Amino acid sequence: MSVSRSTGSGLFLFAAIAMMVVSMFLWSGCDRQQDSPSSGAVDRSVPVLDKENAQVMSVMALQTRYTDDLMADPNVVGTATGLAPDGRLAIMVYLKEEPKTQVKGRGIFAAGIPPEIQGVPVVTEVTGAFRAMRKGGGGGVSHTAKQTAPVQLGTSGGWRYDLANGYCCGGTLGSLVQKGGSQYVLSNYHVFWADIVSGGNNRTAQAGDFVIQPGLIDVGCNAANAQNVATLSGSGSLPGANVDAGYAQVIPGMVRTDGAILEVGTLSSSTVAASLKKAVKKSGRTTGLTRSTVSGLNATISVRYDNECAGGVAFTKTFTGQIVIANRGSRFLNSGDSGSLMVEDITTKPRAVGLLYAGSSTLAIANPINDVLNWIGGATMVGN
Repeated sequence: MSVSRSTGSGLFLFAAIAMMVVSMFLWSGCDRQQDSPSSGAVDRSVPVLDKENAQVMSVMALQTRYTDDLMADPNVVGTATGLAPDGRLAIMVYLKEEPKTQVKGRGIFAAGIPPEIQGVPVVTEVTGAFRAMRKGGGGGVSHTAKQTAPVQLGTSGGWRYDLANGYCCGGTLGSLVQKGGSQYVLSNYHVFWADIVSGGNNRTAQAGDFVIQPGLIDVGCNAANAQNVATLSGSGSLPGANVDAGYAQVIPGMVRTDGAILEVGTLSSSTVAASLKKAVKKSGRTTGLTRSTVSGLNATISVRYDNECAGGVAFTKTFTGQIVIANRGSRFLNSGDSGSLMVEDITTKPRAVGLLYAGSSTLAIANPINDVLNWIGGATMVGN
């Protein structure tokens, strides 16, 4: 999510909004690759390292078994199943900072994080804390400009009243889903529903409220400069669900019915599971079209959320079964890209892989897309 501050002398992007702490994987990192997407050809001689692979399943089971012990260390912000530098499957342990002293009283790991567990290598990585993200930027095709309706997705947007305490916020309208004959814009809980107290703006997010394009962050905190494109439906997913998701019913004529995403185009209506080293891309408000690779599966990640734009801490949520993506230098995912849809990196009709919502300057985090669709209930991606 992005944040902008309004003052008497003008409006300035504050690019802050640290909506997370304790361990929020709000964005995925990885260098931007060349813009020529892969052909999508699959080498059948190379095993797919997804959750159905027997070796991956074995390491995931071990990771799950010891995650609580590892995360008893306050410096540990998450774990996942990934790959060691030598290519072996490994248990990944993500740290807020370089360890300074050994942590005592942690049961079997009282002496510190071990180099291996039952013969499986343990790889530590300093990621910093993970945050839920709302912010801005990008190049090439503008992902922040007000579009002529019907709009394409992968664009700036958010709750029409997302401002409080002198700040306004925004994120990404990620993709289009359908349910029961109606179409809905898909984004994150913390882009659509994060205002849960009436303190800063005397209101909270409610079903029926408007979703706008662009978001307040890109129109000087003045909703009159944006356009209503959808209305909030149902309720936000958190804190109860294992996904950070929100959806809004399309206002007829305001969003392209084919679900086209800026610089990605139309999607397949099918989805695909994440696998280690899988090439992925996303289109978001801040960094535009970017590419990376999946670096972790079955991740357990702790994320802290605010209770409104620039509000105080509301709750901390620990997610399980998440996807981790490389995000070196925040080049894949950055503040304001929250709500972006992550798809496979192929040229035409890519399949959805996950919904991005959190990260750090080295890693990004996504909900598996089928978990999101199942939470909505009978929803499918709009595509061919």
